Amino acid sequence: QAQLVESGGGLVQAGGSLRLSCAASGTIFSSAIMGWYRQTPGKQRELVAGITTRGSTNYANSVKGRFTISRDNAKNTVNLQMNSLKPEDTAIYYCNADVPTAWGTTRYWGQGTQVTVSS
Repeated sequence: QAQLVESGGGLVQAGGSLRLSCAASGTIFSSAIMGWYRQTPGKQRELVAGITTRGSTNYANSVKGRFTISRDNAKNTVNLQMNSLKPEDTAIYYCNADVPTAWGTTRYWGQGTQVTVSS
């Protein structure tokens, strides 16, 4: 069964940096559009950043210029470098993989990692 395992969350002061990593099963990574989402209590999960198999990226307006998503196809990992963190970036961050199949798209999620930014 496909798995996504996140790491790298934690507590950081405003203005600091964190790097999140997500290791994916090889069977899904090569064809998947990968992404990072985040969620806070009472709110819907929102897309933070996404990256295609060819390396095209997109970002939420709130993180543009501060966050960078990248993928290492040799290691089946996707990373999110977060700089200039703000208290409003505090959330649980989830790794996501959207895998195309003959019947549509299958979506996978990691277990989530907490990011807390103190003011």
